[in-house]
Amino acid sequence: MFTSFLIFCIVVLFLCPTLVWLLCWIVARLCHHAMPYAPFAYTGLALVLLFMGTMLYGYWFGRFQLRVQPTTYTSPQVPAAFNGYKIVHISDLHLSSFADNPAFLQRVIDTINAQQPDLICFTGDFVGFGVEEAIPFTDMLRQLHAKDGIMSVLGNHDFALYHHGLTDEQKEEKVNQLTAYQRDTLGWQLLRNQSYIISRDSAYLQIIGVDNTSCQGQGFQTISRGDLNAALQFRGRPTGYSLEAKGDGMQILLTHDPSHWRAEVVPTTDIPLTLSGHTHAGQVRLFGYPLSSLMFTESEGWYHTTLNNATQHYTTPHHATQSLYINTGIGCTLPVRLGVPAEITVVTLQQR
Repeated sequence: MFTSFLIFCIVVLFLCPTLVWLLCWIVARLCHHAMPYAPFAYTGLALVLLFMGTMLYGYWFGRFQLRVQPTTYTSPQVPAAFNGYKIVHISDLHLSSFADNPAFLQRVIDTINAQQPDLICFTGDFVGFGVEEAIPFTDMLRQLHAKDGIMSVLGNHDFALYHHGLTDEQKEEKVNQLTAYQRDTLGWQLLRNQSYIISRDSAYLQIIGVDNTSCQGQGFQTISRGDLNAALQFRGRPTGYSLEAKGDGMQILLTHDPSHWRAEVVPTTDIPLTLSGHTHAGQVRLFGYPLSSLMFTESEGWYHTTLNNATQHYTTPHHATQSLYINTGIGCTLPVRLGVPAEITVVTLQQR
């Protein structure tokens, strides 16, 4: 796929100056003037070389750049017992991305652990095609550590959608294998339309996780298997813990596709904080704009609804009633990143 994309771009970049020359040549011929081809050919060659150089940089260097993005979520809904609580948010590992550079994955894991998180939240796309991608990295992944564990959800790639040649039953078996791997082999709390309670004294966080839920056309095959209502009703919790007896709590939703937030979360719930991934910010930023902004209404960073339900894109919450943060991912779908480094987001909860 990537090779086909490169060939297509090279052909287009080389032919565009040729087509311009052809039009100029026709006009020049009508005016009885000559139109040399060489300058246009050199322009096409220069464009191809510039494109190839940029792609090679993105392949060899860009996709292995790593950014730690600290941010603060400030809200009156943060319980006092969780003031200063640190969540590391990561997304879109696409573990096959590290087959040629496992040292980068080790660097990612070491950097996450260095943040000393209270909780790690992973918002989907663990693999690209199947759990077999994860097996070589099992020992590394087991090194991830947070005081309250690791919560995760499934993204569109985790459903083996793009593993062509498999029957629906075989794809479902791959999903079951991945579910068992995260829960049993890694010890992660994989939330499949479920929620989990983390308690502190007289307060709690309810971490809600749904399977991938895509709510807008994206130009490629996707899937919607999320059930937010079921997730809100299912409450994993410590033995003997009664949520009904606790009045000071806050909900955090993990959902892979950020289009879910605008389509269902905002209009039907009062969940204050949602964490997503999926967009990768397009893996390319041109003139300050991520390519994902052409496809997604919300594509990276913070988004908030205000009291009049208007959506704003801020770097930090401004009297928001509901907030969304989109992590730009760590792995790749196409093996190039330009201006969009792999991201580890460190969200600190702060009571206002």
